[in-house]
Parts: sequence; structure tokens; C-alpha cells
Amino acid sequence: MHKTGLEDYYVIKGQKKMRFGYTTGSCAAAASKAAVKMLLSGKKVEEVSIMTPKGIRLSLIPEDICIDKDKASCAIRKDGGDDPDSTSGLLVYASAEKISTPGILIDGGIGVGRVTKPGLSQQIGEAAINPVPRAMIKKEAEEAAQEWDYEGGLKIIISVPEGEKTAQKTFNPRLGIEGGISILGTSGIVEPMSEKALIESIRVEMRQHFTQGEEYLLVTPGNYGAEYLKNHMDLPFEKNIKCSNYVGETIDMAIDMGVKGILFVAHIGKFVKVAAGIMNTHSHNADGRMEVLAANGIRAGSDLECARKILECNTTDEALQILEQNGILKPAMEQVMKRIQFYLNHRSYDQILLGAVVFSNVYGYLGMTEDAPCLIQKIQKEYKGEL
Repeated sequence: MHKTGLEDYYVIKGQKKMRFGYTTGSCAAAASKAAVKMLLSGKKVEEVSIMTPKGIRLSLIPEDICIDKDKASCAIRKDGGDDPDSTSGLLVYASAEKISTPGILIDGGIGVGRVTKPGLSQQIGEAAINPVPRAMIKKEAEEAAQEWDYEGGLKIIISVPEGEKTAQKTFNPRLGIEGGISILGTSGIVEPMSEKALIESIRVEMRQHFTQGEEYLLVTPGNYGAEYLKNHMDLPFEKNIKCSNYVGETIDMAIDMGVKGILFVAHIGKFVKVAAGIMNTHSHNADGRMEVLAANGIRAGSDLECARKILECNTTDEALQILEQNGILKPAMEQVMKRIQFYLNHRSYDQILLGAVVFSNVYGYLGMTEDAPCLIQKIQKEYKGEL
């Protein structure tokens, strides 16, 4: 039986062994490497090896191979492991052909979405192939070309025949990505994320902190929050607990455990949803980001034209720019903080002290809720052993 290189990679969740998988980006890179090798050699490639950004080497099997004089193509079948993934099982194709222009041209074909709104990592009109997968494709294609001493140009087209249909199950239509899926993956590897198991893992980590005497917890929804905490706040970074999208469940578990307070340090892109009472911030669950920012912009004094522009935005940073241009970024954020505080308290029925510090990667610190300063003091004192 073929081994991909992931056989020894898994996590145990709920006493169940859950397999790792690989991303659409890894599929596209592997298919590209195989297609270039077949184009230059004229021979079929039975197996292709790539190194992922995660540091795990994959060995994958090309399918549906087609070779002619001027072009070669093949597909790699996506395997998301035991992660619930709508793209698992899809064939990700790459075609390679020689071109007169030097370098490697990468584009999307059928089933790969096109960007129609600003604010993403690709420009309007470009294929929705994210930066890391694009770099992976380029690297693998270059390595294959060097193997055959080819110094000319190459055109790589990535396509996913079932991509347009599958994209309807994703958030792409909401983001303005039309015609297919995105080619994604920052590590090249998919780690299983069972929702029930993930919430339980948050509970386990919280219990560990609480039993060590931490009654006021420091929580970050994700990597952005953790990085901001580490680089910009005088709080014990090593004490932070990641809650992913599960803001409400985290509060519920803390109350049940006897925790006295939680300070969230969060990116505006996720936590602005809390200002609408959305306590699971995953895009699949709910959005409302622009509606929240537009409404609170109006509360801060913006006109309807400003609100309309915000509603047309694709990212929170783009909306923040409009608020700043209209001179109301600060008062609008004050309104957002009030509503975040209200809904945090509403979730907990005021049983514990809750607060949030909110930031943007572009604009930095945006504000904190009413009870956040008190929580910051308590966490600092707790860390110093003064509580």
C-alpha cells in the first residue's frame, strides 16, 4: 500500500486516532512538479515527492496523466485526513507547457476561483491561489526544471474540475471569490479539527491553568492574538489559552469551572462578530462583520454613504480604512467595544468578569472594553503572586 509520509502523523482526540492530511496547495505543488517533469522528459511520473512548509515530506501519486509534445498534465487527489473538509477527494490538476517568456507563470483554470473584491492577498481578477501555495508551486516547478537543465519559461495552470460546485459549500462566494475553490494552506498539511474534540481540548487546557492557581485567564482566539499579546502587551504570554472560534463555549466552561475572569486579546476580524452577539466566530457559523462596523459607524456619526461603502468591503481592515478616512475610527471602535462588553456579559449573565482588547494587524490597537483594564491588573497581580 502506498505511503504518503503522513502515516506517523496523527492526533489523539477523544481516545480516537485522527489522521493528518494535505492541503490543496500541496496537491497543486505536487501536480505541478510531476507535470513539469513529464513535459521535459516525455515519460510518466509514477510518484512525486515534495517538502511541505511544515517540514513533512509527502510522496503522492499522480492520476489522469496526459503527455503530448507541447504539454503535460496530471492530478493529485486531495486527502484531508480525518478533518471535516469539503475539498477532500477532489482532483487538483496542474498542466505545464513551455513559453517564450522567462520564468514561471502560474494561473488558475476551471474550478479555481477568481477574486472579484479587494482586500484579499490576490488582486482583483487573479486566481485564488494563496501566497504560500503559489510559492510552493513555483519552487517545485523550478526544481523539476533544474533536474532537466531547462532554463526556459513555463506556464503552470491549476484547475479543479469539481471546484465550482464545491465552492458553494465554502465561504468563497461571500468573499467575492467566484467560479471555484481557493488553493490554500500555509503549512501544506491538514491537522484534524474535530469540533467536539477541540472544545474538549480547550477545557483540558483551561482546567490545567485553573488548577495551577490561575483564576483570571488570558485567552487568545488564534495566532494573531497570541502574536499581538507577545509583542505589544505587558502580560504573561506563556499563560495564554487559545479558544479558536469558541468564545461562548470558553465562557461557559470557565463559569462551570469557577474561573473568576477572562481577558480576550483578539483580532478585529473575529471579535467584531461578538459585538453582534455571535459567540462562535467561525465564518461557516456566522459573519456580520461589515454590518456591525457599518451600524456602529452610524452610531458614531457616519453618513449613509460611508455605511454603504463599509457594507461593500471584503475585509475588516478595508472597512477600518473607510472609518478612518471619515474621521470616525476612534468613536466607532468605542461603540464596538461597548457592544462587545454587553454581549460578553450577556453570555455569562454577569457571573464572571469579562473583557477584551481588540487590534488590527494594519491599525494596531483599536480599543478595549470597559472591564478590560481591571482584568489586565488582576492578571498582572496574579502572575506576580500578589492576588
